[in-house]
Amino acid sequence: MTQRLYDTRQQTNVDFTPLRAGEISMYVCGPTVQSSPHVGHLRSALVYDQIRRWFTHEGYRVTLVRNVTDIDDKTLANATEHEPWWALAYRIEREFNAAYATLRIQPPTYEPRATGAIPEMQAIIARLIDRGHAYVADDGVYFDTASWADYGELTHQQPRDMVAAEDGAPRAKRSAQDFALWKGKKTVEPESAAWDSPWGPGRPGWHIECSAMSTKYLGTEFDIHGGGRDLRFPHHENELAQSRAAGDAFARHWLHNGLVSLGGTKMSKSIGNVVSAGELLENRRAIVVRYLFGSAHYRSTIELSDEAYAESAAAFERIENFLERAARLVGEPASPAVELPDAFVAAMRDDFGVPQALAVVHESVTAGNQALEAADATVVGEIASSVRGMLGILGVDPQADEWADSSASDSALEPALDSLITGLLEQRAAARAARDWEAADRIRDALAAAGISIEDTPQGSHWSV
Repeated sequence: MTQRLYDTRQQTNVDFTPLRAGEISMYVCGPTVQSSPHVGHLRSALVYDQIRRWFTHEGYRVTLVRNVTDIDDKTLANATEHEPWWALAYRIEREFNAAYATLRIQPPTYEPRATGAIPEMQAIIARLIDRGHAYVADDGVYFDTASWADYGELTHQQPRDMVAAEDGAPRAKRSAQDFALWKGKKTVEPESAAWDSPWGPGRPGWHIECSAMSTKYLGTEFDIHGGGRDLRFPHHENELAQSRAAGDAFARHWLHNGLVSLGGTKMSKSIGNVVSAGELLENRRAIVVRYLFGSAHYRSTIELSDEAYAESAAAFERIENFLERAARLVGEPASPAVELPDAFVAAMRDDFGVPQALAVVHESVTAGNQALEAADATVVGEIASSVRGMLGILGVDPQADEWADSSASDSALEPALDSLITGLLEQRAAARAARDWEAADRIRDALAAAGISIEDTPQGSHWSV
């Protein structure tokens, strides 16, 4: 089955064939590091991490570029006398990377900062001016949207129906839809936030940054451009227009992930209903948060709530319990399978259908639990191996090395806890052997009150938190 994906520009599912055999090139819009990361940032990064892992499993060499926008109007606005814009940007960038690492989002192949691609941006701007698609004004350089007949092709809009480009204070552009490629330096802005250019000192506009960074690392044509649904217009629309107008083929396919909803309302800083990444991860298991954010289809909106987290925790606990029981029966954790169930593969090849893929995981766990009841170690081992292989693609295999230190704070206590509970289980076993059911139940209830569950099997009793 050929890989299929939903191309935003074509507005349909299409067959995906990489530009170069055996290789896939992806560019994903990363954060503007002007304030701490929120859950929407995590969801977007996780989506493309899943897609990258899937392509890697399929045997491709994936080059993933995720940028950092470290110079921007908001970055300058949030800077202070004691924390200049570049220090703020670096501090926030580290917060993003820490949040990504907590969810085991793999680092991109390249993670360029916008300030490191100023020459490439200026080169594209110069080409646009030479081709008649940009003009120099008193306060910078603008893209002339009227000069590009295909402007609006990504979001299927007519320029007359588009909202005016937001370039800050009123600027000297010809049309409301024209957007800044180069912003002339303002007297109130620091000297460190301006670069020399043929059009005077200044800094790049937002959209030109991604056109420069993507083509710098992936070439003038590459496979996939991704980002959040909220970036389709104006950011990605403008990226596409300026890149094509400059003569680059640019992205062959456009993917956009859905947003995060809180109480039925799209999360937005403008209305103050933003949940920070730190707040979300502070008292919740990172692997369950990853499971929650990765369980919906990448194009759908996720409803974030305590109830949604609890449901994901329960579903994931069922998977974990099976893998733990399987390891006890077999004697060690099963190795992740390379050959995955056909239904799982079909789901992932159909526009990365994670919900359908997870259904296969849970069906396998059901079959595995039935094999456990029959104490069929061979079948249990095979199913556990398959489950681990599927979970690994989604980045939520609790027995994988990448999650080995996820419970490091508990690992030092576990031997002591195991010794205490094992002693109680031995007392319970003795009580049951003596048919002292009251004493056995008292021990079981005391453990349950402490959050310890007991599983009685033909191989003995086992405990878990």
